Amino acid sequence: MWAVRRPSARPSQPPYPPPPRSAPAVPPFNAPAARRLRAALGMAPEHVAYGMRVSYGHPHVTPDHVRAWERGAAAPTNSELTALAGVLWCSPAELIGRPRTLREHRIARCLAPEDVARAVGHDVHAYLRMEESGIWRGTDRQSAALADLLGLGLPDFVTVTGRNAKLGDLLRSAATTRWQARVRPVATLVPLDRRFLERALRALHADYQGYMAATLSWGGGSGDAGGAGQDFLDRIVEHFWTKLQDDTDLGAGWAAAL
Repeated sequence: MWAVRRPSARPSQPPYPPPPRSAPAVPPFNAPAARRLRAALGMAPEHVAYGMRVSYGHPHVTPDHVRAWERGAAAPTNSELTALAGVLWCSPAELIGRPRTLREHRIARCLAPEDVARAVGHDVHAYLRMEESGIWRGTDRQSAALADLLGLGLPDFVTVTGRNAKLGDLLRSAATTRWQARVRPVATLVPLDRRFLERALRALHADYQGYMAATLSWGGGSGDAGGAGQDFLDRIVEHFWTKLQDDTDLGAGWAAAL
């Protein structure tokens, strides 16, 4: 196991921001999986709707709802998703696309907010505010407990804790200017040993400068090279994780060393 940098302790933190006034997020629904699972059971949409009404307390669900979900024209709510999974004899995770948010990861694990809050040592209302805002405010111990409970790899952890946008800005700066000056701020967002971060940032800088050299050579080079450089910057976070993946193991076990 590679070494993980332990972030410095922060004795005080600002109060939790109020959650935004928005509708509850719906997890990304995997329509083809729902259709495939239903067909494998030999069920028609009418059978699925009946099971959801009778066995799971969703009297409003009709076969048209099921067909719309399977076409991708609509998506089930959180409670409908759980009921649909029950009827199709699968876990909710099998009906969800790749989770993107803290809430979606929790739902994919069939966990209630109270379960997560208790496991990480947070008040449930404080946890829900973090889930709504997308900003995680946990200690090292709480972060490790969250990653273990939800099976989060390091890229997922950075995403669900609301650090992706700032990370992207730092990585673009590292690629286009002096990467050495960006190691410390990146390390505050990505709790890895600095040796891994340095190698990844150096590689990103070299790759981008290679695109720029191709653009400027031989009387201006080609527009394709310049476009490739911009595409590289647009996908800089993805490239960063690829560089780290080649150098480390970014599975869920990363949190054990926190």
